[in-house]
Amino acid sequence: VGHGPSPSSPTPGAEKREKQYRVHQGFGDHHGGVTGAHTYFYANEAKCDQHMETFLHCIDASSGSSEDGFSAIKLTALARPQFLVRFSEVLVKWRRFFYQMAAEEGQAGQAVLDTKLQVEKLQEALANLGIASKAESQQWFTGKNLGTSGTVDLLDWNSLFDSRTKLSRPLLIPNRKTGQLEPLLSRFSEEEELQMKRVLQRMDVLARRAMEKGVRLMVDAEQSYFQPAISRLTVETQRCFNGSQPLIYNTYQCYLREAYNNVTGDVELSRREGWHFGTKLVRGAYMEQERERAAQMGYEDPINPTYEKTNEMYHRCLDYVLEEIKQRRKASVMVATHNEDTVKFTLRRMMELGIHPSDKKVCFGQLLGMCDQITFPLGQAGFPVYKYVPYGPVNEVLPYLSRRAQENRGFMQRANRERDLLWKEVKRRLLSGKLFSP
Repeated sequence: VGHGPSPSSPTPGAEKREKQYRVHQGFGDHHGGVTGAHTYFYANEAKCDQHMETFLHCIDASSGSSEDGFSAIKLTALARPQFLVRFSEVLVKWRRFFYQMAAEEGQAGQAVLDTKLQVEKLQEALANLGIASKAESQQWFTGKNLGTSGTVDLLDWNSLFDSRTKLSRPLLIPNRKTGQLEPLLSRFSEEEELQMKRVLQRMDVLARRAMEKGVRLMVDAEQSYFQPAISRLTVETQRCFNGSQPLIYNTYQCYLREAYNNVTGDVELSRREGWHFGTKLVRGAYMEQERERAAQMGYEDPINPTYEKTNEMYHRCLDYVLEEIKQRRKASVMVATHNEDTVKFTLRRMMELGIHPSDKKVCFGQLLGMCDQITFPLGQAGFPVYKYVPYGPVNEVLPYLSRRAQENRGFMQRANRERDLLWKEVKRRLLSGKLFSP
């Protein structure tokens, strides 16, 4: 599906937007302006291990409370947030370099998976830029099933990242502003390399416990300047554990302009590598902080401009995943929403595509204590439906719950409707003399 230039495309504002992935002390380890979700303070690695133990207890609790349960984790609780910002910056620079080369071949603005570089032209460009000789760039593809079709797309390009950044000399890419070559990254410090190993080890421990207990693990989405690193780490875990079933679920925030590109790219990666794609789709939790940070640091707001645009993005991403379920059967989605129109849209598309509730490829989720008028009918109709249970100190959980009042239009109307429905049911039971009967 074609679309206009994405925020990742090589438009004139690309340099400006890179500020989004630079460490900003006011936001790196703090949670000012966040009322919609819990944000962890980083103390030390021992504290991260304590958080891992808490998550292990939650997995055990989910296992004991229901079949096919879920447990959610946050990677900012398992790693230093400043490191996640730094890692995200590197990943985004690598991706934007691909788009810059694509633009020079006249491919600016194409859909993410339609953008492809000719291998020969790519090698010539790398040589002309002084990044790598043709002989050196040919070695990049050695041992990899890449470039055999004569082209390289973004997924192929991303797969080269690990091996390129492990070279003894730093990978150089051109700075379009200065015209000079500069390192893609200064080499990670020994401590940063240890942090990378530790967060992957913690995720491995959690995934193994989840597999043992029959619980699926959802990795929560977080602020956009953390998210590239979080998604990359989650995909690495999916590669290891989603071979025969969707054990690990990645979360996509549909209020982001890049949501559709992110979903379609990861679905295509799962197809090529043969693992199960698991996702939770949400609208998003960090709108106020995202916009405040973008204004302070001078980059483009990553959030869709209106609530209606976010709804369109949600339905577009959801429809793509439902089509994937219909075609391949190796995808699963949690529709995490309090929006009745989205629930109706999902039910209609499931019927049209022949996806039955008993397939357990599509499930629904709402917060505990909210929108029971959606949750209970879904459950009674045989759809897998879950209540998301926030936990923790009252002074931290209440701001989390307040997100609904601040960021979901119509929250109070839905609350009033729920109250009216409950009162109607009470009156019906009183008049029938069956107050305590179903």
